[in-house]
Amino acid sequence: MARPSVTMEVGDDAVAVITISNPPVNALAIPIIEGLKEKFVEATRRNDVKAIVLTGKGGRFSGGFDINVFEKVHETGDVSLMPDVSVDLVVNIIEDSRKPIVAAIEGLALGGGLELALGCHARISAPRAQLGLPELSLGIIPGFGGTQRLPRLVGLSKGIEMMLTSRPILSEEGKKLGLIDSIVSSEELLKVSRMWALAIAERRKPWIRSLHRTDKIGSLSEAREILKVARQQASITAPNMPQHQVCLDVIEEGIVHGGYSGVLKEAKDFKKLVLTDTSKGLVHVFFAQRSTTKVPNVSDIGLKPRHIKKVAVIGGGLMGSGIATALILSNIKVVLKEVNLEYLMKGTKMIEANVRGLVTKGKLTRDKADKILSLLKGVLDYTEFKDVDMVIEAVIEKIPLKQTIFSEIEKACPSHCILASNTSTIDLHLVGEKTTSQDRIIGAHFFSPAHVMPLLEIVRTEKTSPQVILDLMTVGKVIKKVPVVVGNCTGFAVNRTFFPYSQGSHMLVHLGVDLFRIDRVIKKFGLPLGPFQLQDLAGYGVFMATAKQFCDAFPDRTFQSPLIDLLIKSGRNGKNNGKGYYIYERGNQPKPDLTVLPVIEESRRLADIMQGRKPITVTDQEIVEMVLFPVVNEACRVLDEGIVVRASDLDVASVFGMSFPSYRGGIVFWADLVGPKHVYSSLKKWSELYGSFYKPSRFLEERATKGMLLSQPASSSAAASRARL
Repeated sequence: MARPSVTMEVGDDAVAVITISNPPVNALAIPIIEGLKEKFVEATRRNDVKAIVLTGKGGRFSGGFDINVFEKVHETGDVSLMPDVSVDLVVNIIEDSRKPIVAAIEGLALGGGLELALGCHARISAPRAQLGLPELSLGIIPGFGGTQRLPRLVGLSKGIEMMLTSRPILSEEGKKLGLIDSIVSSEELLKVSRMWALAIAERRKPWIRSLHRTDKIGSLSEAREILKVARQQASITAPNMPQHQVCLDVIEEGIVHGGYSGVLKEAKDFKKLVLTDTSKGLVHVFFAQRSTTKVPNVSDIGLKPRHIKKVAVIGGGLMGSGIATALILSNIKVVLKEVNLEYLMKGTKMIEANVRGLVTKGKLTRDKADKILSLLKGVLDYTEFKDVDMVIEAVIEKIPLKQTIFSEIEKACPSHCILASNTSTIDLHLVGEKTTSQDRIIGAHFFSPAHVMPLLEIVRTEKTSPQVILDLMTVGKVIKKVPVVVGNCTGFAVNRTFFPYSQGSHMLVHLGVDLFRIDRVIKKFGLPLGPFQLQDLAGYGVFMATAKQFCDAFPDRTFQSPLIDLLIKSGRNGKNNGKGYYIYERGNQPKPDLTVLPVIEESRRLADIMQGRKPITVTDQEIVEMVLFPVVNEACRVLDEGIVVRASDLDVASVFGMSFPSYRGGIVFWADLVGPKHVYSSLKKWSELYGSFYKPSRFLEERATKGMLLSQPASSSAAASRARL
């Protein structure tokens, strides 16, 4: 791979073109930053240079600061590893340069890349370049002056919106806002940028230093009102993320005391935020997500993925229709099979509604939606299966039904066809028991709703061929999912890890804790819904079916709650019939249903686990721990058995499959931050008080005793003896 470099060429027109080269996105690694300082100083000093153009090699300006540096800071705790770019380079060398500097932008200018461009005296862009400051999505704020210059160029409201949402805009919008001075073709980009730079030098175009502009900020009272509203919104949308409020404080500093004062506060607060747990968690998820496709003996043995052109989906219910939607949206032909015309029409209508919904939201044109829907064909038999590349079975969780389907599709499909099941808990050995093509059988576990949720859990057995795994990983990426490869067991990695989540919540209720308080506390921790509202939403049938699977598989560590059974008997079925733990009325937010309290009391009487019928007293922090530490405990067993390739895969799966807050880094990462010793001693104490549900696993005990992190890789021999991969 080419070494990161910064080059400079001086043309006959006396313009120096400084080029960043660090493929693939010209990240601002430390050698690049040093190279930029060196070249700008040289260009400023040289008498044969009148003006300067800054650009990036290979059709990209710069994707921003090198995130690997954050990882090193997190590992060492040494914030001095962060170079001083904001004042040293952007203010002193670029913005205050005696020679005009023009940014020639193509492809993308994100994060630190855009901040360099903001420090230049003009910005010329090719069409459809992405421009944005996504730093807040990594738990930090823009650190090279972006908090000060962006609002001064695009206006305060738009600048705040771009930073707080981390969403980029295209150069066309940038031109309308005043961020971009001119849009020209890629072929003309350097030529126009050179001419523009000379025109500034010769005073034919304005020489603008963004940091000193105030015309788009408005009056102090207007600015303070905009900031006040933004603070209120951020406290609702990002209550546990300090970087949002810090960003607004830094913007305000610059408005009240001047841009340079804002730059100094930004640099100071940026370094503080880099060391927060929020930044550590978000950076961890960023890297972990990019590691999930590195699967030993699959991605490293020279295999090439086969092209999957046509997929059959069996079952047009909620999951099947969602999977079919995800496939056709990515230009893959789908054959949807159902048992009768009524079900087929219902499934097709759901898929149509999913696609038309994107038209309503302005994400698709009507023509494009029609083209996408033309990729779908509904059938009632296997005739169309003769040329499919993959089948995904998505019927109800009944073993005999799945076995029948797999023996039928083995006969109906070509010999290269991948035979996948969307089962969420059933062992794949059972699913494919009646087939002879064990090497083609794989789990393709989507999460509901399948066209929205980003995780695809790929479940392999010891017989699944590496080619089939690679092909499904590739399909996952094509349909914009995050694929995680896991081993085969009851519940696989994600549902198995999280089965104690609802059981731990039920345990607390039966120990006397208010059910609605548990939901509030878990939501405050950062999950989108509390465990009981989630049960209302998923349906009690799903809860009963999965609870049975886990009670059968792990009878030593399950809590059998009588509550759901009692709710069903009292005529409740959650959101399905508008009445569960909460009341659901169209157009209104769910409201706690206090008439459920006698049902809960009856359940407590039946379970009889409250000592002396006296409710326990717990803090909010203890509620979080009593619900989530049993999940960590099961995650330890999943790691110990080698169900996942690496601990970070479980973090990714918990964030993208179970909506565990990304700013906490995933379930294992969070447990390591809390401390394995604390997790272990808490579980040990509760197991002595309340029974085996809380009993610490051997792996957790070992790690806590030795002072090791849960995420540390096990010794290879020990792992190999247990691995299901």
